[in-house]
Amino acid sequence: MDLHFDFIYRPFVRWLNQKRPVQSVPLSHFDRIRQEIKPCDVLLVEGRSRVSEVIKLITQSPWSHAALYIGRLHDIEDPRLREIVSTNYDGPLDQQLIIESELGIGTVIRPLNIYAKEHLRICRPKGLLYNDAQDILRYAVSRLGYAYDVRQILDLARFFFPWWIMPRRWRSSLFERNIGMNTKTVCSTMIAEAFNFVQFPILPLVKKDRNNNVQLFRRNPKLCVPSDFDYSPYFEIIKYPFVDYDYHEDYHLLPWQGEANIEDQVSRGSYLPEVETARDPDAITQEDADPEDDTAKELIANDTDEDPKDA
Repeated sequence: MDLHFDFIYRPFVRWLNQKRPVQSVPLSHFDRIRQEIKPCDVLLVEGRSRVSEVIKLITQSPWSHAALYIGRLHDIEDPRLREIVSTNYDGPLDQQLIIESELGIGTVIRPLNIYAKEHLRICRPKGLLYNDAQDILRYAVSRLGYAYDVRQILDLARFFFPWWIMPRRWRSSLFERNIGMNTKTVCSTMIAEAFNFVQFPILPLVKKDRNNNVQLFRRNPKLCVPSDFDYSPYFEIIKYPFVDYDYHEDYHLLPWQGEANIEDQVSRGSYLPEVETARDPDAITQEDADPEDDTAKELIANDTDEDPKDA
């Protein structure tokens, strides 16, 4: 990398990777996630960095990052693969590991617990065969050391601009067919390529021919974004909220009231203050309706004019 470019690039990457403070209580129950997750599960992350906010804006989704869970070292069947993983990760042997591509770091192996305080979701490929799962891991591990492709993120953003502002194919890296091996990738592209390697579908194009036979077409993995795994009908979605009403007889028993202070979020309109105690629906009057909501006023007026005995 050119020294002058590197002088500008590295501080810019550090700025993009700066994160907002973590929530005091996470949205996900990490202990349950780490107990449930299996090799080849895709882990979606709602990132907190500046670059995460850009990706969320581009993809119109809360999921800004995807990682592939590879398990513990002893979960890897292939001894050669296990050796490569152990060479690229210096930590406890019983640690749960993921492989991911991240801005400023590239494609690396890291412990799962780095996301202990993040909002997470597991996407599990349905019916994935064991041998295919091992091949997916082999493919992902073969991408270790690849740099993060910043240009690909910028090119992907062009798909959300009107074509007359920036033609989608003009000088775009997304449609290049380079001779030889590409040495850059992004998080979801690396994972999409791994699943494409065993012909496992994510969001394929489905077409019928003149004889009404169905054919699938694999999507360009460079166009894959983290939320595609969430939307895919071929992945099972597993989520463990920190406050889970499965443990309660009734969701009305969730702790909606208390003394926690969220005045700043309420003032921004992000969240509502404490929930009001439920009242008899017949006691709701026009004064309770939003003064700007004409539809609500009309519905309430019609309801009050009607004789309950005639209903």
